[in-house]
Amino acid sequence: MYAPPVLRRPARSSTGRRGGVLAVVAGLVISLLAFVPATPASAAPSLLSQGRTVTSSSEENAGTPAASAVDGNDGSRWSSAFSDPQWIKVDLGASASVSQIVLKWEAAYATGYRIEFSTDDSTWTTAYSTTGGPGGTETLNVSGTARYVRLTGTARATPYGYSLWEFQVFGTTGDQGGPQIPGGGDLGPNVLVFDPSTPGIQAKVDEIFKQQESAQFGNGRYALLFKPGTYNSINAQLGFYTSIAGLGLKPDDTTFNGDVTVDAGWFNGNATQNFWRSAENLALNPVNGTDRWAVSQAAPFRRMHVKGGLNLAPDGYGWASGGYIADSKIDGQVGPYSQQQWYTRDSSVGGWTNGVWNMTFSGVEGAPAQSFPDPPYTTLDTTPVSREKPFLYLDGSEYKVFVPAKRTNARGVSWAGTPQGESIPLSQFYVVKPGATAQTINAAVQQGLHLLFTPGVYHVDQTIDIDRANTVVLGLGLATIIPDNGVTAIKVGDVDGVKLAGLLIDAGPQNSSVLLQVGPDGASADHSANPTTVQDVFVRIGGAGAGKATTSMVINNDDTIVDHTWIWRADHGDGVGWETNRADYGIRVDGDDVLATGLFVEHFNKYDVQWNGENGRTIFFQNEKAYDAPNQAAVQNGTIKGYAAYKVADSVDNHEGWGLGSYCYFNVDPTIRQDHGFEAPVKPGVKFHDLLVVSLGGQGQYEHVINSTGSPTSGTSTVPSTVVSFP
Repeated sequence: MYAPPVLRRPARSSTGRRGGVLAVVAGLVISLLAFVPATPASAAPSLLSQGRTVTSSSEENAGTPAASAVDGNDGSRWSSAFSDPQWIKVDLGASASVSQIVLKWEAAYATGYRIEFSTDDSTWTTAYSTTGGPGGTETLNVSGTARYVRLTGTARATPYGYSLWEFQVFGTTGDQGGPQIPGGGDLGPNVLVFDPSTPGIQAKVDEIFKQQESAQFGNGRYALLFKPGTYNSINAQLGFYTSIAGLGLKPDDTTFNGDVTVDAGWFNGNATQNFWRSAENLALNPVNGTDRWAVSQAAPFRRMHVKGGLNLAPDGYGWASGGYIADSKIDGQVGPYSQQQWYTRDSSVGGWTNGVWNMTFSGVEGAPAQSFPDPPYTTLDTTPVSREKPFLYLDGSEYKVFVPAKRTNARGVSWAGTPQGESIPLSQFYVVKPGATAQTINAAVQQGLHLLFTPGVYHVDQTIDIDRANTVVLGLGLATIIPDNGVTAIKVGDVDGVKLAGLLIDAGPQNSSVLLQVGPDGASADHSANPTTVQDVFVRIGGAGAGKATTSMVINNDDTIVDHTWIWRADHGDGVGWETNRADYGIRVDGDDVLATGLFVEHFNKYDVQWNGENGRTIFFQNEKAYDAPNQAAVQNGTIKGYAAYKVADSVDNHEGWGLGSYCYFNVDPTIRQDHGFEAPVKPGVKFHDLLVVSLGGQGQYEHVINSTGSPTSGTSTVPSTVVSFP
């Protein structure tokens, strides 16, 4: 067909779900967010269609999908088959008062078409029709209420199909005639904001720590935020569900002449349960030259500058079970000591002293050289793709959220020069506070607002739907979402650039089939230029009470980055038992080109990780198999003894992993055997580097490391069995 030239790029995978030729992204897709006044009389129409779910009667080829008509990019398009009639339909996600349609036609336009509205995707009314469409850009003033808006072409101007650069729907959402949801506002009672002149800082920090030190399954949630400046003689000890962060654009804007400390006195010097806390965006001058950060899972150390050393072990060098550092600069030496495993990404260290089983680095200046298994260092020079976590900061007196830019082949911190990214005013966020309903949260997203969850526990009786491109969903203080009635807590659409960060999803007592779903089933859009990121999003099943979920996290969207997650079926606490907190699968990846950096998944009844998508990559994996399997029969997988911790589907042709470990501790029945920790097809494109399995104290054993490769574990000495390269 005749058309202006359209830039294209080759398909990225001939073996994955994406086939044919895909249109290149010609510009950065940016959410159109506008300040929405509080009164409907002056409420301006918003762009409602961008990034929404869209379907069509046909597509000319894989390079012209329906989604291209609502992606905000005038260089990508939808085009149909060469016949009449043809239609394209957008789901706005909720009923809206529609006031305007903008059609940006390519050369193959419609002379005859109609615009149709529906609230239920069944009964349709015609809002506009013509038999003399001029093509080009058409702006149509319409009026009506619709969730679904359909353009049906009835006569073509050319022999070819219908072709739209953009199909834009404008209007207002929410209660028509009621107030719009305001953006911005205060941060609620559980966010404590300090400046250097605030009296009694140490006493307040100590008060929070005393409350949270051992409150492993409590409901307290706190964020301690420090305005730019210098703070003297501070020792901020962090307990459970406590986050501390600076409010500058860079870590050095907020300096402690003092420490941010995590230790394990509450648990007799054992740090293996120091979960759910975080430190971000601060510079530290430790009092004795070395800061102590003795944590295990779900305790990120991000965007920090330690002007000294960092000790990752508790006082007395008791047990510790691994953690995560990203985008940080430690001028001195990092001492993991008793840490069993650790992952450090896109950072700078002055040195690294030792390792127990699995120390993995990607993009880290000063990292030790590759030497697995002795010492157990897995070192990648760069991280293939990364985008740092969004964070709250002060621009003068105005709160904003900074969204760092995507980096490829990253090495070192992102803030060494001028930070690259986008600043979004708090006025463009719905500041979510305890008591908010899922209905209100969804209405805010439909209205065009981002979400900032303040510290608290949120029960939702319907799914939080994030189906607008580039939406930021940021939690403070380990904000916790509990789905009621077996719903999925959060779903993300097949759209570009969603950022989920800083949340804990806690399973409810009624089984959810999925707790977090990124992309609908069958998602196929190309998000390589602007991927969705899932960062410091943790999932818990049981522990705080009985909870169940068949699968904790499902990644359907292509190109998603999962950057630091702990997906945990509880092995202690309340509501724990083989069937009490039943959870068969940890994470399932069906999308292509998904990257996991810092993947912690533990204790699931069947597979902890199932990877079905093509071109998947994992840098660092930590796993323990379920402790509480009652007997061998309970974990028998056909003819295979035990479900692999990390299973790559037989259909996959390309997959790669670095620094992956699985441990067993079958304390209910120590005679249980696992055939292997890892299972994957033997193909040239499926590659693993630096694998290990460990029997903890001889409580159960592995026969092999991956498939039938690798020596069995044995005895009670807790010595890993390793494979340096597979196949």
